[in-house]
Amino acid sequence: MLDQSIKIAIIDNSLDPSVYNPVRHWSLYLKEEWYSFRAKDGLFPDLGEGFTHIILTGSEASILDDYPWVAKEIKIIQEAVKNNISILGSCYGHQLLALAFGGKTCVRRSEHPEVGWFPIQIKKNSQLLGKEGKIYSFCCHFDEVVNLGTDYEILAYSAHCQIQAFKMKGRHIWGLQMHPEININEARFFLQKLVSLNLPTSPYFTQALGQKPRDSEIITRIAEVFLSV
Repeated sequence: MLDQSIKIAIIDNSLDPSVYNPVRHWSLYLKEEWYSFRAKDGLFPDLGEGFTHIILTGSEASILDDYPWVAKEIKIIQEAVKNNISILGSCYGHQLLALAFGGKTCVRRSEHPEVGWFPIQIKKNSQLLGKEGKIYSFCCHFDEVVNLGTDYEILAYSAHCQIQAFKMKGRHIWGLQMHPEININEARFFLQKLVSLNLPTSPYFTQALGQKPRDSEIITRIAEVFLSV
């Protein structure tokens, strides 16, 4: 039975769902009522319709590119925070949260992009990620979050990304640079699609396909905790 007290808006930041379909990835872990909105098409949730949770997905876009829909999405995010709506941002969504509340100095190109499966160090015990220690997750990013102020707790990091996860203090607002919602099979499919596009970044995707995948499947915990607040 659906928990009728929960209503989820997935803001889909993908550019081409035939290559990258974050709504499919996230929907595997959502038992509650949810709706998706394509940011690229200028479609966003009406916050007056009772949404309790928002998921900001990843994207093939760079957070440094000024797409016409980004400014509107930032306004929606800022309004959602004022209304105490819980928000979880993944990859591009994680960076979008930093941009919305910290500005352009809080996002940059990654010196060492992470594509594939990586060890992530949970820095401290937290409600969302659990106990301090090491987990493994799929990652695919060429940009990153930096320079977060004292209003944020840094929850996790990796060798080449110092902010793999954060929480906005006093709020149910989280950002995840990693992609725990993309399981191994979906990640392989995604990487194969990217390789087929013959992009300048294709060597990263080919190299990742040669890795032995390791996934701690922390998404189950993340989804349960996020939707419980």
